[in-house]
Amino acid sequence: MTGRDYYVYMLSSGPNGTLYVGVTNDLMRRVGEHKSKTVLGFTSKYGVDRLLWFEVHGDVEAAIGREKQIKAWKRDWKIALFSELNPGWDDLFPELAKGIW
Repeated sequence: MTGRDYYVYMLSSGPNGTLYVGVTNDLMRRVGEHKSKTVLGFTSKYGVDRLLWFEVHGDVEAAIGREKQIKAWKRDWKIALFSELNPGWDDLFPELAKGIW
């Protein structure tokens, strides 16, 4: 363990929209990049920038493994992962930015 946290996260383009799963060592920075579209790619092309869900890992290999696992899931399974905690597909980023999480 490196003492650093790693985050697996899921974004959406909106309620019932396109989903994206990623991994990062800085969730605030990375979601901010998605929102500002500073990194060109899938999320900027399809407007995927709403933080739906995330989990924390203390090991980079575990986080990458979990990301790959979730990416291989069917859409319904991904939705089930966050829907109990976030049934409205709300963007968690504003609360995260305020330090609520």
